[in-house]
Amino acid sequence: MLSQYYTVKPSGSDEIIIQKSRFIGYVRRVETEEEAQTFIQEIKKKHHDATHNCSAYMIGENDQIQKANDDGEPSGTAGVPILEVLKKQNLKDTAVVVTRYFGGIKLGAGGLIRAYSSTTSQAIKTTGVVKRQLMQGFSITVDYTLLGKLENTLRNSDYILEEINYLDKVAFIVFVENGLEDKFIEWIVDLTNDQAEIEKKDVKYIEIEV
Repeated sequence: MLSQYYTVKPSGSDEIIIQKSRFIGYVRRVETEEEAQTFIQEIKKKHHDATHNCSAYMIGENDQIQKANDDGEPSGTAGVPILEVLKKQNLKDTAVVVTRYFGGIKLGAGGLIRAYSSTTSQAIKTTGVVKRQLMQGFSITVDYTLLGKLENTLRNSDYILEEINYLDKVAFIVFVENGLEDKFIEWIVDLTNDQAEIEKKDVKYIEIEV
C-alpha cells in the first residue's frame, strides 16, 4: 500500500465559456474501471444533446489503468489533454468528463487542447483535492479529569483526532502518521503523566484537505 497519494473529493463540477462554446467539467473519484465507465455513461445520458462528451481516467496504485476518449473531437485534442492534467496533478482514482456544447466558432487543435485542459483544471480545483495518508489508529482512554487538557492539545497537534467516546472514561480515537507511532506514545505518556490507556487500532487511509 502507498503511504500516501492524492485524489479528488467524491465529486464536483464547473464550467467555462470559450469562444461561445460551453465546456462543463465533471469530476468523480472512482476505484474501478467499471465505476469510471458508469460515471461517463451517466454524464453522456445527462448531456445526450451535447456536441461532445470527452473523458479520461486514471486508476490504480501505480496508475495502471489509464484511458482517454476524444468522443468525436480531432484525435488527441480532448481525452489526452484531460488525462495529462490528471498526470500533472498526480491524481489517482480520478475520472473526468468534459461536455462541450459547440458555440459556432472553431478553436483549432491548439485551442481545443487548451480548452479541455483548462476546463479539467478548473473542475478539479472546484471539486477539491485531498491527500490520503496511511495512518495508524490509536485509542487513548483517560479519566474525565484529563478530558479538557488532552482534547485541546490533540486538536492543536499534527495528529488527527477522529472522534471522542464518552463512556465510564473518555476514549480518544487518534490517527498517527506511519513511522511516528513511538514518538506519539511517548508524547501521550508525558502529557498524561502515564495516566492513559493506549491501544493500537486499525491502520487506514485518512483524508487531509490540500
